[in-house]
Amino acid sequence: MSDPPARLLALLSLLQTPREWPGSELAQRLEVSPRTVRRDIDRLRELGYPVQATMGAAGGYRLIAGKAMPPLLLDDEEAVAIAVGLRMAAGQPVDGMEEASVRALAKLEQVLPARLRQRVGALGAATVSMTAAGGPSVDPQNLAVLAWTAANRERLRFDYQANDGSRSSRLVEPYRLVAGGRRWYLLAYDNDRDDWRIFRVDRLSGPRPTGVRVAPREPPEPDAAAFVTRKIYSIVPTYEVRATLRLPAEEVIRRLGADPGDVRPVDGHSCELRGHADTLEWLAARLLMLGCEFEVHEPPELLAYLRAVGGRAVRAAAVPRGPEIVVGDR
Repeated sequence: MSDPPARLLALLSLLQTPREWPGSELAQRLEVSPRTVRRDIDRLRELGYPVQATMGAAGGYRLIAGKAMPPLLLDDEEAVAIAVGLRMAAGQPVDGMEEASVRALAKLEQVLPARLRQRVGALGAATVSMTAAGGPSVDPQNLAVLAWTAANRERLRFDYQANDGSRSSRLVEPYRLVAGGRRWYLLAYDNDRDDWRIFRVDRLSGPRPTGVRVAPREPPEPDAAAFVTRKIYSIVPTYEVRATLRLPAEEVIRRLGADPGDVRPVDGHSCELRGHADTLEWLAARLLMLGCEFEVHEPPELLAYLRAVGGRAVRAAAVPRGPEIVVGDR
């Protein structure tokens, strides 16, 4: 390889494989002399890549962990595998990883060649996961577009279906994506309505970047997640719950996946749960599925719902059964 920049990229790609490379093997792969390999290794070190050399018959060169992550060089198959994995993670978020997955996906898909974007899209469309039904499904590609336009302060158009079923076309300046448990929300400045708006991502379709860059606007609050949470709870009926659970606090956190700040230990065998939910049915089901004794202090609506459910359960258990049928030898 006579082109030094191309040779450096090829060398860096080889070194990113988790193994040690003897200088002779690198020279053979790159079709250069061992002396050229040593010069190229020195050049990579000057550029900030931490290349370690070990001596001896089993020695060689390898890339070690440094203070900063160097740019990754991926072949086609590696790029497709990572993009598909990120799409799956974005569509089925894991606690603490949702936003990072979307940001990484947005960056990767911007640099993928067209042929690879088509492969990623085809694989994503043909792949489904065996997961329990939770919130509405969200297209990871839409998340990637929203994340990219928000990061680049670019205006965006999309079609939106409101809660009443009406549809409209929106022109917005995306600010932040907020993962809200079972749903994703977009906080954006609506240019047509001259105000900040919150959009459910599962209800928007056909996001189209306009290519128009805009100056950053002052957000309604520094904490986008707190702003979205407060606005949603102000328009959606919610129930504040306070209950004593006969279960250790750490076990309640594990079983419910609750925020540790919502669970306060009372003693080694019980705790107090405080939180909120948008439906009594969901809240009652979560409490009953804990499999422990509990006492609800509020809200009164939850107490009434549990009494009604308990009455139905008692009546169902009291239904007389028919004669038992014994299967066996005659």
